[in-house]
Amino acid sequence: MSKIHLSKSKYCKCVQCEKILWLGRYKPEVAAVEDKETIFENGRKVGELAKGLFGEYEDIEFDITLTQMIEKTKKLLEEKPNVITEASFSYENNFCSVDILKNDEDGVELYEVKSSTSIKEIYLDDVAFQYYVLSSLGLNVKKAALVYVNNEYIRGEDLDISQYFIIEDITEIAMAKQDEVRANIEHINNFMEAHDRDNEPNMEIGMHCCNPYSCDFWAYCTKELPKPNVFDISGMYKSQKFESYAEGKVSFEDLRSANINPRYLEQIDFELNDRGPKVEKQAIKDFLNSLKYPLYFIDYESCNYPIPELEGTKPYQQIPFQYSLHIIKEEGAPLEHKEFLGDINDKNIIRTFAEHMINDLQEDGSVIVYNKSFESARNREIGEMYPDLKGQMNRINDNMVDLMVPFRQRNYYTKEMEGSYSIKYVLPALYPDDPELDYGNLPSVHNGGEASDAFLNLKGKSPEEQEQTREDLLKYCWLDTYAMVKIWEKFKEVAK
Repeated sequence: MSKIHLSKSKYCKCVQCEKILWLGRYKPEVAAVEDKETIFENGRKVGELAKGLFGEYEDIEFDITLTQMIEKTKKLLEEKPNVITEASFSYENNFCSVDILKNDEDGVELYEVKSSTSIKEIYLDDVAFQYYVLSSLGLNVKKAALVYVNNEYIRGEDLDISQYFIIEDITEIAMAKQDEVRANIEHINNFMEAHDRDNEPNMEIGMHCCNPYSCDFWAYCTKELPKPNVFDISGMYKSQKFESYAEGKVSFEDLRSANINPRYLEQIDFELNDRGPKVEKQAIKDFLNSLKYPLYFIDYESCNYPIPELEGTKPYQQIPFQYSLHIIKEEGAPLEHKEFLGDINDKNIIRTFAEHMINDLQEDGSVIVYNKSFESARNREIGEMYPDLKGQMNRINDNMVDLMVPFRQRNYYTKEMEGSYSIKYVLPALYPDDPELDYGNLPSVHNGGEASDAFLNLKGKSPEEQEQTREDLLKYCWLDTYAMVKIWEKFKEVAK
């Protein structure tokens, strides 16, 4: 009998690192928990949709004691054939709820539903654990499968869940992992028995800290490392960082003469020697001279639906719903501003977005963005969805200039950028302590993720709440393009 109560989620966490379970039990307060509400909500929506894959079903409602869930499952198992969702089982303190259980006369089929668009190794461990619990209870598990999202599915007028989901039979893999599951359960029990509250395990950090998931306890487990350290180097592969750590090259002092990318050495050099700004004036001048009036500083905001709600779109496709546009028509002209924020209920929001933008960008000039790959990709997608707009979207893309390039190429670099060319690092480095450019001073929307969530959450809100949220979205997006104008102004200043 296992002494540790293991659910399938706890088991998978222990497959990644046993100390996650120990810290979760004895030091949960040291977790630096990120906001994963959107991820969980996406999983819930996809899971609910999947329940109807095989027709009518009996659902087991969650009960914190678990006992009622297990007892209800036992009763429903006797009423075969049927489909049970969240069917719950416990074997020697190992508990699992099966997302979908097909209960046939000659055995059962278990289906684990994931909201992702591909299969990860940890999903196989998840299903193998469930197979272990059910088979240990004497059930004949005929099939074990993963259900995940087909990201090539294009929604028609109606949603077709048979096309939306991919079902992959992994029965043989689950069976082959049974000895591994048994060994893991024994190891986890021995590990927790050997480490009580007063005996914290000493675990070395490694790639498992970020694979398959970023660990909430990373900051705690690395609190004794010197600051800054190899894990603060921007752009370096995680595997290379851990290799350096294993070799004892951890601090920036350790790394200052290491045989690594010159960009990494530059970040280290600027930090250790507190160097002033590096400005390659000619490169900045060349960039400025490449711009053609009118100057259009534009930024898009987008959201995505795990289950596509708009005809012609795919799961998780980025749906542009807002833009901010600052315009300088000619040298010395005053700064103008235009903006668009779509209606959450507009079933043609992508086309509405595009038509407004085309109207605002009628005259050819430099369309200045920060991180060109994002906006240009959205424009190509719009052109593919609406062939009559393709020419205009191509025209806008042909005029597009990436304001990020001088920072990515290190034509302009300061210590405060910490090796990054993200605008969230660049802007405060160029304009430190400027309250007008501080995203932290915005009322409720401070980044792209919050903008996406705010827009999606407009549904169901009162008119007054919607008005306030829309106002906050406009303020956020306005700052994105105003910040780009200020960067352009800084370029002009340093290029003199």
